[in-house]
This record gives sequence, C-alpha cells and structure tokens, in this order.
Amino acid sequence: MPDKIRTAVIPAAGLGTRFLPTTKAVPKELLPLLDQPLIQYGVEEAVEAGIERVVIVTSPGKDALERYFSSDAGLERRLADSGDDDHARQISRLASLAEFSYVVQEEPRGLGHAVLTAKHAVGQEPFMVMLPDDVIWPASDAAPRMMEVYHRFNSAVVAVEEVPLEAVSAYGVIDPEAMDTQVYRVRGLVEKPDPKDAPSRLAIVGRYILPPEIFECLERTPPGAKGEIQLTDGMALLLEEQAMYAYRFEGTRYDGGTPLGLLKASLDIGLKRADTRDRVRQIIDGLSGNR
Repeated sequence: MPDKIRTAVIPAAGLGTRFLPTTKAVPKELLPLLDQPLIQYGVEEAVEAGIERVVIVTSPGKDALERYFSSDAGLERRLADSGDDDHARQISRLASLAEFSYVVQEEPRGLGHAVLTAKHAVGQEPFMVMLPDDVIWPASDAAPRMMEVYHRFNSAVVAVEEVPLEAVSAYGVIDPEAMDTQVYRVRGLVEKPDPKDAPSRLAIVGRYILPPEIFECLERTPPGAKGEIQLTDGMALLLEEQAMYAYRFEGTRYDGGTPLGLLKASLDIGLKRADTRDRVRQIIDGLSGNR
C-alpha cells in the first residue's frame, strides 16, 4: 500500500434516534461536546494524523454538516467588524482544516454500507475511517499512533481497547497475537461474541485504517438479519487475503452517541482542559451542594 494516507471517511448518516426529538432538526454530529460539535473532534484528530481529505457520509436532510465546514465570508466579516476576531478566526479555520467532500447514503444499511458509499470518493488508495461518536482523549494517542503502526507493517490497522468480559457482546472483538505492549497481529475477528466464546477482551472501536480492497470485500459481504452490511464482516473477508494489526490506545474513549455519554464526555474533558477545569469543577461542586 502507498506510504501516504490522505483521506478519512467519517460516517455521519445515522438518524440519531437516541437524541430525538433534537435530531429531527439538528444532526447528532453537530451536538456540542463542551465547546465544539462532536464531529469536529474526529476531524481534528484526523488532521493531526496527517489527513488532507475528509469524506463525510451523510443522509438526506443533513445538509447542516456541509454548511458547518463551509466558509462563511459574511459571518466572518460581521464578527470582525464587531471586534470579535477570535470567533472570526475560528469560523475561517473550519473550512481550511481539510478538503471536504460529501456522499449521501440514501437509506440506513449499516456501517459497512456507509463506508462502501464512499468508494468512488476515496479511490484506489488506503484510507482511515473515523466514527464521530467515539471521542478519544487525548487525540494524539489514537489516529496519529495508528499511522505509525500502518507505516511499520504496511497493513490494515484497527484501534482496540480492553473492555469488561460482560461487555464484549456489544463489540467486534479480535483474536490477538501480541507484537509488543500495544500492538497485535489480528488472527481473527468475531462480531458481538457471547462472552464465553470471546477470543479476547480487546474490542474494536471507531478508528480503522483500511486498504481499497475493503470495498470489494464489502460488496460481497451478505447483509445481516436487519439487512445491514457490517464493517466487521467485510474486514473478516479482508483478513482472509492480507494481514491486519491492532493498536491498543492508552487514552480515554468517550461514547458521544447517547445523551448521558455526551454529558459525561463534556464534564470529563472539561476537567482535563486547563482553560476550563476550574470553572467545570465549580459547577460540579455547586450541583453537589444543592443535592
């Protein structure tokens, strides 16, 4: 595979049912995690890893995602004229983070199908998939480190974390062969195993580096019971043809896909950031005092 990975695919076509009725009008990916939208964390992590092009997979009615990462000269000018230079610079920076493009998944047919929808936008080159619901802090311990593993082995790479045994049935789980303390060769993949049958407690989370051959694998992946094409099933076919590795990151993964998960992420990241920790702690202490 080529040395340079230029493209990231961000699947953002989901209905966001856990956040209804808000997501009837606002894409889940634009809900704020502390002071910026959920999806922006993934975009900035990708850019830190060297990504130049971001392909966002959307669904009908989610035009707001494209507007968010587009330039808005009128708004920038109004902010600058009012002396709000900081916000003007933030707005200007959004469109310059990467080269953005958008593809539409017409109906929800699973993560594998969402990735397959991006086939022509990606082209015949390796790429990264980043799920915006999974926020990893610090970002420097996720995608940038996975790039290092990719360059070391020139093969597909997935991010994994160790989860409790009783939780493995909610994840794709790898059968690992340890290469060093954080890197494994993947001998097999099992989607949502029964805990007694799980090959390990290393669960795949929302970061992947994949070769273009994954598209052909997804095209011949049979849909599951709900008619969805699972990315893990396509990766299992890929594993029959070429090597795959896993990187166990040391940072914290937050699940931004639920209201309480998003709240927890906002509070915990707020406590970790030097510019917000004191105020967030005051807020928490104030709430505790009123119980």
